[in-house]
Amino acid sequence: MEWLSTENIVAIGTAVLGVVASGVMVWYERRVPRRKRIGYRVQMDNPIGDDVRSGRANVRLGLFDADMDDATLVLLRVENDGSQSIDRDDYTGPEPHGLTAVFTDRTIRGVSVTQPTDIDHLMDHFTAQRGFGYEGNRLRIPRVPLNPGDHYKLLVMLSGGDVGAEIRLRGGLRDGEVHPNRSATPDDMPPVFSLPARIFTGLLTLSVLALAGIVVFRDGNPIECETGEVTAIGSTAFEPVIETLAKSYERKCAGAEIHVETRGSEAGVAELAALADRSKPSARNVIAFSDGPLGDRLGLKGKKVALSVFTLVVNDGLDLGPDGLSVRQVRDIYQGRYKRWGEVLPTGTTDKATADLPIVLVSRSDSSGTRQVFQDRVLGEWEQAQSTSLDCRPPRGTVTAVTRCELAGTNDVLDKVAEQPGALGYSELSVAAGHKGLRTVPLDGDRADVDEIERGAGTYPYRDIEYAYTYGTPSDDSLTAGFLAYLDKESSRQVIRTRGQLPCGTPVGLRLCVDLSPSGV
Repeated sequence: MEWLSTENIVAIGTAVLGVVASGVMVWYERRVPRRKRIGYRVQMDNPIGDDVRSGRANVRLGLFDADMDDATLVLLRVENDGSQSIDRDDYTGPEPHGLTAVFTDRTIRGVSVTQPTDIDHLMDHFTAQRGFGYEGNRLRIPRVPLNPGDHYKLLVMLSGGDVGAEIRLRGGLRDGEVHPNRSATPDDMPPVFSLPARIFTGLLTLSVLALAGIVVFRDGNPIECETGEVTAIGSTAFEPVIETLAKSYERKCAGAEIHVETRGSEAGVAELAALADRSKPSARNVIAFSDGPLGDRLGLKGKKVALSVFTLVVNDGLDLGPDGLSVRQVRDIYQGRYKRWGEVLPTGTTDKATADLPIVLVSRSDSSGTRQVFQDRVLGEWEQAQSTSLDCRPPRGTVTAVTRCELAGTNDVLDKVAEQPGALGYSELSVAAGHKGLRTVPLDGDRADVDEIERGAGTYPYRDIEYAYTYGTPSDDSLTAGFLAYLDKESSRQVIRTRGQLPCGTPVGLRLCVDLSPSGV
């Protein structure tokens, strides 16, 4: 199965990993009791006496009482680093105070409280009545309410013990925790997410980036190149795409030669079928591209490549309005019921010169797939009348019948419509859109617009599937199979899309190509 490739397995695996990682992170954030958090960190722990015991005598010069020659100063920062506010009732200890700071092996001699100037109200809580005080090596801290990001600092003077001895903050919070913070600099803000949350988020990000890299650069790996010669024949409407992709394949794959010889869809599939009758080995090196399923009735193997959109075109001097022509009007025109444009357009919408313009139908030959699709999807019958003009010009004098002519290629039709006043023809949309001297014609008010068709808007009828036909299923190691596989590469789909067709290999293209019922007169 094509979808069970290494690329797709890796892509699906990374996507699943990303989803699992995000799910674990959500579970962790919702289940682990850490929504209310008080963090603490020691921002300073310095000696202020002789500090002889630590071997650093006279670290700071000064005069001290005899029992303060081993004094130290500690600056302790306490902060709400969680996502929710903390009230007095959130502290869970049985004592009147909320937290207890324990200074191992040291005795507290004094404490001072500081806080940012914009939260002066915190000072009101540091009173003896609310449990603020110290005894021995324990400092009692009141139940201070803290909004997210609020903090206060305690400057504590101690004696005895050593600098760097353990300092712990004890206490409990309902649906939360008290924990030490580790910050590189004294006043850094604590991280918004916990370490596990950051790990899971990073894992998710890497997974998404890996998946995006696979999608974007999957064509950056060497394609499975095959050597030899292949001839692409058939649709002139699809020729720009074939030419572009053939040259691209040849650049990437040395030893591959792809010749493009388009003479029309009907002629192409007929030529391939005839070649298969004469020489089956030769037929296996030919791909016939067809506008519509013309090769099915000849027993050829068809591959859906793209959804092609076609359009009627008129000479630029003829303005048919925003609604264009109705399908009924088009059928009447091609059945010969009208000879001049004034008979088609509503009275009063055109000047006399436009109304008197003879209708000139510039058609493709009966071997054209574009013509076949036009007959199937718009006319609903064969375009039966034969050519009445070799140069696509109406006769001089009285016009007794609609003028008709047939030309071999798409560009021939567009050039003639642009040259001849009153001319009406048809073409593949992307080729017509870049041609000067003509206008595209909406049908029943629906424009020939690839984007609208892709969105599912409107019921524009003049469209069909572009097929690639081969004689049987080509062998895997043949250039025929290699080039057909190349049509499904993402870079090839982009070429098809920029040329005005919708590749059948994309999810939207697949739906449109499947939904489009087989044509048939």
